[in-house]
Amino acid sequence: MTQDTRAPFLLVHAGWELFGSDRMLLESAIGLRQAGERVVVALPESGPLVPRLQAAGVEVLIPPTFVLRKSALRPRNWLRTVRDVIRGSVAAVTIVRRLRPRALYVSTIVLPLWPVIGRLLRVPTVTHVHEAEASAARVVNLVLYAPHLASHRLIVNSEFTLRTVGDSIPALARRSTVIPNGVASPTDVPSARVRLDGFRVVYVGRISHRKGPDVALEAVAMLRERGVDATLQLIGAVFAGNEAFGHELTAQIAAHGLQDHVVHHGFRADIWPVLADADAIVVPSRQDESFGNTAVEGILAARPVVVSDIPGLREAVGEYDSALFVEGGDAHQLAEALVRIVDDWSTFVARAEADRSAAVRRFAPEAYRRSVAEFMQSAARG
Repeated sequence: MTQDTRAPFLLVHAGWELFGSDRMLLESAIGLRQAGERVVVALPESGPLVPRLQAAGVEVLIPPTFVLRKSALRPRNWLRTVRDVIRGSVAAVTIVRRLRPRALYVSTIVLPLWPVIGRLLRVPTVTHVHEAEASAARVVNLVLYAPHLASHRLIVNSEFTLRTVGDSIPALARRSTVIPNGVASPTDVPSARVRLDGFRVVYVGRISHRKGPDVALEAVAMLRERGVDATLQLIGAVFAGNEAFGHELTAQIAAHGLQDHVVHHGFRADIWPVLADADAIVVPSRQDESFGNTAVEGILAARPVVVSDIPGLREAVGEYDSALFVEGGDAHQLAEALVRIVDDWSTFVARAEADRSAAVRRFAPEAYRRSVAEFMQSAARG
């Protein structure tokens, strides 16, 4: 802890890596720091996010934390879930009473205890909603969103998220404000290749069935069958408990004989060197995405992107001419879209350059940081 004894803004988050919501938590913390506030962040584990926060002057705590995951609802895990709820509740109450924060910022809806504790201890509480699955069963969304009725206000990352929240619990939508994600990128990015010599496809994201890296793999295999010298680079890792999917993906690579044409980098904090070497970025998600940071990063890298035609992704990059939309989970459509880019390469290069300029303005991290800081300061006063 620092020598700063002012009442802080307390930010709590369910992750510790540098995926989409992790990066937004970091940007929110930076925004409050730039506004001159003391900021304390509580995370369930230490990971790549911690040094980034500390470099911004943020104090980091690693308390026992209850995270509402699907595994917690399985009957065989109920005893462990009860234990985690008790430990997480005690830790949360202790932290709030010790810090007496000006306001509490709950990042992601899978932290159900913190809004209730914030309300009970009379701390102005804001939930930042990054998750939206309109296709999920209504009872599932009710379980996820209901604890956040205890929050005084909500931030949602897109109009699609706002509609999904409202369809589940209208009262939550009425206290929600849309603040689109801010997505950072290098000041300058390398131009795309003038002429193609092979075709480099990049996937960035969780290695999971939901995100569809296996769909990207199938599409690349189809391209190679059609005579396109395509390669695939995967950036990302499986989440704990989903290691079986990683093994399945490795077996799929071998089954297609693509060992020499697929590179799996694992998790990388800095994705921009790989994007700079890409010809196209794919986001083949099978299920709803609330926003689509990876798709935006592809636009900011000045590369064509092919993404699933789902509301959150269309809202994020639908206005850009270098973005193509395909049915989620359809490897054939994905391959056809990639062939279209190869066949009209010069046109897509020009579109991608123009789109980057527009996206840099639209997704400026500075605007996001300022909006979140002002929102949290207003919540603290209110």
